Amino acid sequence: MAFSDGSRREAFVPSFLYSPAIRSSGLEWILSRSQSSPVAKAAPSSRPPSPAAFLAEAPSEPAKKIEMYSPAFYAACTAGGILSCGLTHTAVTPLDLVKCNMQIDPAKYKSITSGFGVLLKEQGARGFFRGWVPTLIGYSAQGACKFGFYEYFKKYYADIAGPEYAAKYKTLIYLAGSASAEFIADIALCPFEAVKVRVQTQPGFARGMSDGFPKFVKSEGALGLYKGLVPLWGRQIPYTMMKFASFETIVELLYKNVIPTPKDQCSKPFQLGVSFAGGYIAGVFCAIVSHPADNLVSFLNNAKGATVGDAVSKLGLWGLFTRGLPLRIVMIGTLTGAQWGIYDAFKVFVGLPTTGGVAPAPAPVATPELAKLSSS
Repeated sequence: MAFSDGSRREAFVPSFLYSPAIRSSGLEWILSRSQSSPVAKAAPSSRPPSPAAFLAEAPSEPAKKIEMYSPAFYAACTAGGILSCGLTHTAVTPLDLVKCNMQIDPAKYKSITSGFGVLLKEQGARGFFRGWVPTLIGYSAQGACKFGFYEYFKKYYADIAGPEYAAKYKTLIYLAGSASAEFIADIALCPFEAVKVRVQTQPGFARGMSDGFPKFVKSEGALGLYKGLVPLWGRQIPYTMMKFASFETIVELLYKNVIPTPKDQCSKPFQLGVSFAGGYIAGVFCAIVSHPADNLVSFLNNAKGATVGDAVSKLGLWGLFTRGLPLRIVMIGTLTGAQWGIYDAFKVFVGLPTTGGVAPAPAPVATPELAKLSSS
């Protein structure tokens, strides 16, 4: 960052310490002081510099913000996605564990409450977090791709459409951007999801990721890690399309019809509350849309050599759509709300605006009057 009064301060602190990536770490606060400080104005001396001489005052102008759609912007969105998905999915591991077992063995795990009771009796309290390591790694990788590539593809498709059509067909932009991002994200997630389901639904198969991953590869082969990829796409792509498009639409409607204050005049905590509420509502729709494929993923990763036809035959169409659905609605609603809350909180932390709430402005329509004004 350049200073208006020349390069005098650069002798104290290199300019890269004021970059956006470092700003949030607190180094500016530790290493900086204003030029009006006696230390900064002290005349050169032959004496050895005191420790205070190595402290420089912070610049008086505001710290540089991350430029929208710059590499730093996409890096911040990727980091926010890692925190958003990795932490939330790991936190709801007990719910996910019961849900997977209800899908695989409904005779034993008849309901949510009885499912928790069976797990507690057979495996103890520690058993509720079985499979948390592949969950953390897999969904952190997925979150990085999901949010980072969504922001990229949303801008990419909007640029292709142009300002007028991007505003007119913004929902299609959200759908296309989220589908493209999730296609990539599921490739990163799939191996860890396969190990997670096997560890959670087959007691005694493995303790966790460290022994479960090589054991799975030895049993199924390396390609076996991806046998659930197509059902995973079938579950996650509709889920993510609904997650992003409905969230953006819900938040925009809230600011337009429910909240009397314009978004840019609302406090940051209030905006984060809107993000959580919009995410929770979107999560309910996500759970319903993606639930049949979720049942397929659990079935295929639990049974060696199983096919989609086997799953449909055993579960039935009604079971495919309803088995474990109430629990998944609670889980996904909470999960999606928390994800949007964490993601937008991280964006605010690094100086970026929260997601959604403002529809893109259409491009001005060319008229003869405007053409005369521009030519004059």
